[in-house]
Amino acid sequence: MRTVIIEDEYPAAERLQEMIQMVAPEMTVETILGSVSAADDWFAAHPMPDLIFSDIQLSDGLAFETLEKNDIKVPVVFTTSFDQYAIRAFKLNGMDYLLKPIKQVELNEAIQKYRTLHADHSLQDNFHRLQNLIETLSPGQQSMYKDRFLVKHQEQLVKVNVDEIAYFYTTNEMILLQKLDGEQYLVDYTLEELEGSLDPKKFFRLNRQLMANIDAVDAIHLYFNKRLKVELNPPLREEVIISKVKSPAFKKWLEGKL
Repeated sequence: MRTVIIEDEYPAAERLQEMIQMVAPEMTVETILGSVSAADDWFAAHPMPDLIFSDIQLSDGLAFETLEKNDIKVPVVFTTSFDQYAIRAFKLNGMDYLLKPIKQVELNEAIQKYRTLHADHSLQDNFHRLQNLIETLSPGQQSMYKDRFLVKHQEQLVKVNVDEIAYFYTTNEMILLQKLDGEQYLVDYTLEELEGSLDPKKFFRLNRQLMANIDAVDAIHLYFNKRLKVELNPPLREEVIISKVKSPAFKKWLEGKL
């Protein structure tokens, strides 16, 4: 039984591999893929495995990108620190959803579920019917994402539509919502939570401190060591640098290929 692990934190991947070998010695972990681009290259050159274990947030994007691009049809056990991706995960052949730190008993249950599913074709039919049902109950990808925020301003609650937002950024351990018209508000979300609740066609996590609307990207400059420097509107006081690893995904996002 062949499986692959998609995980950008190597110690976590190594630990998961050890747990798989303990729980299911008949499984062979063929490779550990540490990024969306590495997964794309591997799936293009190798036959599809029987089962995939995949983190969701990778260094150069979300694992959903490679699963969608490569039309993955085999079951996927998602392993993540965040629970906001569950609906989207089950739309992409998600067989189970394990929150980190992964417990051995939960991993064992997920693998046993796969064994049962693999052995019983009627259960496989039910699994695919469940995928279709989820698609029916979630008629559009857009419906999964927030289209407005309710923020506090003095003694009032103010509604801010997503299309009005330029970016979210971290400052002094707080998350600020920056509107295109220059207004700012504090929000009670982490950037990780926002990354899971905003449309990835519109918003991109530029770095650890910043998530921007495509309409706020004003200019892009080539930077040393294959990095990119981005100017935003409204401008930020700090330089906005996109890492060498993340730059290819950023370019794809600008071209509408994510």
